Amino acid sequence: MKKKFYFVLFLLCVNLSFSQSIQDIIDQVSNANLQLSVTEISGEQPAMINGAMQTITNRVQSNNDLAASYIQERLQALSNLSVTIQDFNTNGKNVLATQLGQTNPEDIYLVCAHYDSVTTFCADDNATGVSAVLEIARILSTQCLDKTVVYALWDEEEIGLLGANFYAQQAADTSNGNTRDNILGVINMDMIGFDGDAPGTAGDNQFDIDVRPIANSLEIKDDLLDILNTYTFDLNPIVVNPGTNASDHARFWNQGYSAVLVGESWETNDQTPDYHTSNDRAEDIDFQYMTEITKLVTAYMVTKAGLVNLDNMVSVTATQLIANETSSAYQWIDCDTDLPIVGETSQTFTAITDGNYAVTVSNGTCDEISNCVAFSILSTDEFLVSEIQVYPNPVVSILKVENATLQDLTITINDVSGKLINTTDSNKAYTEINLENNTTGIYFVTITSKLKSATFKIVKE
Repeated sequence: MKKKFYFVLFLLCVNLSFSQSIQDIIDQVSNANLQLSVTEISGEQPAMINGAMQTITNRVQSNNDLAASYIQERLQALSNLSVTIQDFNTNGKNVLATQLGQTNPEDIYLVCAHYDSVTTFCADDNATGVSAVLEIARILSTQCLDKTVVYALWDEEEIGLLGANFYAQQAADTSNGNTRDNILGVINMDMIGFDGDAPGTAGDNQFDIDVRPIANSLEIKDDLLDILNTYTFDLNPIVVNPGTNASDHARFWNQGYSAVLVGESWETNDQTPDYHTSNDRAEDIDFQYMTEITKLVTAYMVTKAGLVNLDNMVSVTATQLIANETSSAYQWIDCDTDLPIVGETSQTFTAITDGNYAVTVSNGTCDEISNCVAFSILSTDEFLVSEIQVYPNPVVSILKVENATLQDLTITINDVSGKLINTTDSNKAYTEINLENNTTGIYFVTITSKLKSATFKIVKE
């Protein structure tokens, strides 16, 4: 009987992708997620709410409890958030999610939008802003942050900015021994989905930053411009000073807080022509334009809130998952059930059945969950010595793989910690891989074809 070798095929789940750099976090913003949220919030398609498929037929302030429940449930499904409903009058309710800062929790940044509307649909006003806040929360809730972030969805904006006004007044209240909340910056997104060019086509992509010289609001504007110049966005900013006071950010100005409005360019008369009508529909949203604005605000929030130095990524070898964080507590999770795997609390995890797996890493004060990895464990024959050879071993610079079978091969090299170093596809008789710039140490070379596989331990000198 031929010797059997077990190997693992893996791919990163598209809906759970995690990173440690600001650019990687920006890249997590999903156009598809934004489209889905806009159509669900605007009532153009049903959504799962309170355990049943329901349609949000109305968001007018007197009849928008279903929309509030939708938002609340989406936020409650995320990690590291404390979700509350702030009732401020008979009908009005703000939906708030707080992500407590690990280093300076008293320093607060807000990203916000209003969810009420004046009539049915109102996709641009303001299902777009709400969807962006939910997407930013989805991404940043997977990270531990130095400062506190509040994801705020306001009610009754359309009848006087009432929800934001209540929150801002409460935050600034110093009566009866209360302490004024240390809100360092507020980004308000109101109507971020319309660009006069045909949706999805190249155009001017202008957007407004509405600002006034109140507190440090001008610094927020400068920070946004710096981020635009640091990373790549398909956007052209229009700074409006003095900016409009006709949206929720103005209520923070009234209390002496730093705030700006980010949205489509009313300054250049490039706003939705169906403003405040039921013709404001998702089909008129330029979702790529909306995605770019969401990316910009994501970049601002993560830059100002600051990433805690905790690595939540996972490396994969032929037989194991390995948490990259080396000084942490670990708990491996079955992604298919969302349950912890009993006894699997080591840095490494060996899967013995097909499934999807992740790990929670904790440094004692901060927990982050890794990417979800899908495993398919297959049994296959190991290559014969006459079929595949890997040499020299030890290797100084050029590693050679001799393929007598001339089959299509995938050659992967992992270091001893499991980190992927190199992947090469080849059907050549001889394949050379340059390891000259790799550090000295032990590496594992895994070679697979459709039917066979083998792993070789090599030493790099």
